Amino acid sequence: MAVTNQPGRYAPSDFQTGLCDFCDDCGTCCYGMCCYVCLGCSIASDMDECCLCGLTVTMRSVYRTKYNIKGSMCKDFIAATCCGMCATCQLKRDIDRRKEQGIF
Repeated sequence: MAVTNQPGRYAPSDFQTGLCDFCDDCGTCCYGMCCYVCLGCSIASDMDECCLCGLTVTMRSVYRTKYNIKGSMCKDFIAATCCGMCATCQLKRDIDRRKEQGIF
């Protein structure tokens, strides 16, 4: 029998909200619009990382890998480059939802 997936804690999934699902959490989007760097620091703090790491492609990739979220570094790069605000807000929404679910 061939192993096609590495055993892990989480089944493969998608982010819990879409890249442009602003209305799912208007507060996070407003926070990001008013102080984008602060939102990045909040994400980094949630993940026990350096303050500005929350705004990087690497942080998104680390988070996606940790929770077995489908995607790739290339897709992370495109999301962060083409719409950094959307990608950062999506990451924060996902963190907040996982906290609510008790799986963060």
